[in-house]
Amino acid sequence: MPIPVPTLDHVVVNVRDRIHEGADTYRRLGFTLTPRGYHTLGSMNHLAMFGTEYLELIAAPPGSTKRPEILTSPYGLNGLVFGTEDSASVHSALTEAGIPCGPPLEFSRPVTLDDGSSGDATFRTVTLTPGTIPAGRVYFCHHFTRNLVWRDEWRHHANGAVAVHRAIIVEPDPAKAAQLYATMFGAEAVHDMKGGKALVVGNSRFEIVTEKALKDEFGRAVPDAEGRPAYMAGLTFRTTSLAKVSKVLAAGGIMGVTQHGNRIIVPASQAMNATIEFIQ
Repeated sequence: MPIPVPTLDHVVVNVRDRIHEGADTYRRLGFTLTPRGYHTLGSMNHLAMFGTEYLELIAAPPGSTKRPEILTSPYGLNGLVFGTEDSASVHSALTEAGIPCGPPLEFSRPVTLDDGSSGDATFRTVTLTPGTIPAGRVYFCHHFTRNLVWRDEWRHHANGAVAVHRAIIVEPDPAKAAQLYATMFGAEAVHDMKGGKALVVGNSRFEIVTEKALKDEFGRAVPDAEGRPAYMAGLTFRTTSLAKVSKVLAAGGIMGVTQHGNRIIVPASQAMNATIEFIQ
């Protein structure tokens, strides 16, 4: 049973129990965030919606026992999520391929729209067993109520961001780490690149690189690895205007920003331990 062609559903930045600070930070980075959501699993979030994918800030209440993996995981990028329209088939395909994963898990969160109407956004996820990918969480998400998530009123951002262009993962041995993605999606989905491997994910890509390659590209803007040999490091967003990005970062008091040609880089210290890059 084939696993679906990979498409990016969303990326997750862990802000642990600092949801107020995380939301304020990403608003100052120029993102429009959805109202705070509360999952039936016990976590809470804000989203920055784009055309076909989104950024999620995930948190849990201090001392929560329902989502301990949020409070014990490092700050920063820690979740890469593929989209699916058939979570049951994905679970079967992963199991058949020998990839450890949990059973499909369904949950929801209430959503109130600008017109005052409301409903429950409902999802079913299939998550690779913790530790299968040392860098962080990787899972599949099946949306049952896309009309409550992809709302045009939430897609307009002061920084002009329109899409997640890439996510960057650090691994000591990129070729070895990429083998799991090749098993899931086929060897043709994984490509060689300078410093590592790349997985094409719809209109986006996941790059698996060595820590040296990350530091060569981003210098002091890299996140604090906290001693981890493998970790999810940062995100690149495509924007309609680097001038918009510069203006909003200056207005937001974001420090240490650098521009190199058509790239603007925000150090991880200014974005909850995730390196953020904008390209036009």
